[in-house]
Amino acid sequence: MNTKYRHLFNEAFSVEKYKDLIQDINSEFDYEVTFRIGESPFFIRNELKQQLIEGCNQVIDFIKRDDFRSLTNRALELNRKVPNEDNHTTFLAIDFGICEEDGKIVPKLIEVQGFPSLFNFQYHLSKKFVSHYPFLSELTPFLNGLNHESYLKLVEEAICNNHPKENVILLEIEPEKQNTKIDFYYCHRDIGIPIVCVTELIQKGKQLFYKNDKGEEILVKRIYNRVIFDELDLRTDLKLNFDFSSDVDVEWAGHPNWFFRISKFILPYLKGKYFIETTLLSDIKEIPKDLENYVLKPLFSFSGSGVIFHVKKEDIEAVIEKDLYILQRKVNYKPIIQSPNGKVKAEVRILAVWKKDAPSPTLVTNLVRLSRGEMIGVKFNLDKDWVGGTVGMFEK
Repeated sequence: MNTKYRHLFNEAFSVEKYKDLIQDINSEFDYEVTFRIGESPFFIRNELKQQLIEGCNQVIDFIKRDDFRSLTNRALELNRKVPNEDNHTTFLAIDFGICEEDGKIVPKLIEVQGFPSLFNFQYHLSKKFVSHYPFLSELTPFLNGLNHESYLKLVEEAICNNHPKENVILLEIEPEKQNTKIDFYYCHRDIGIPIVCVTELIQKGKQLFYKNDKGEEILVKRIYNRVIFDELDLRTDLKLNFDFSSDVDVEWAGHPNWFFRISKFILPYLKGKYFIETTLLSDIKEIPKDLENYVLKPLFSFSGSGVIFHVKKEDIEAVIEKDLYILQRKVNYKPIIQSPNGKVKAEVRILAVWKKDAPSPTLVTNLVRLSRGEMIGVKFNLDKDWVGGTVGMFEK
């Protein structure tokens, strides 16, 4: 990590300043953020930054392979297929655990998602940190030479694709109840698109509509999709006027099919120093004897649900649909961030945007999660400090 800025930050930090930061965020929309925000950014040295970029580029090279669709068609067969899939995903989220291997720090790919993350919230979180710790203006959360203005422009272009804002919607399941709704609020304010619940969509033939604040039906031309099918399938109580399997005249900013294609499904294919030994459960001929060194994960779950960290032979034998699970070797997360009371583990999610006609996605910014627990994630770090979601700051 960047020791200069770690020292500067820790000298300036206080619990009161942290509370002021949280209050500053909460006051934006008179809404208390429901997930924990970490006390500090992660100050990333250029060496680690270059490793993260190299790892991302290797993932992207695989996704750009000519046979990528044929390799991942099975992922759609195992789930569902939505019509009118575009040529490539609009968003990428590539998660790396900051690990130790042979005495050296190395990022290891934990997960990759063809799905949007907190693109708007992270933008503002970095600004809040700079506001409360002005010396952080010497650093940047962005990649590829982007700044606040060019970043937001790129994200807006990817979401809207030059359509009028009223014809582009952010679609979610009961957005007011989502843990990430602070990101929706910022998206609505930054970009100007409405936030719409899946139950509010109206299908007429091949067209979709929503009602604006005046009760007028407005044509939907493009959907910024934040719907996770895992959650939708469980919500049998919802009454939908739209079927995702319908062939409708609408563009997707984040077509649902890419959520399945670019997922843990591709991890067994990825080989190299940034990738972890991962095997589809259905391909395992003999259960490893050292199961304490493995994690069992469902392919298409979200936010860590269904993961078994302490795997037993019975857990593997109990899995009926073995082509829906992977067995992944554990990695050694290295506590690397110095807090006032011990060191903290980190996971870095690099966020990328892939504009419609661009040959490749652009790495744009990041999201960092801090942890003191066995697994990364808020629910594994209850009642701890210096944990939660934050942002990585790079040298300019």
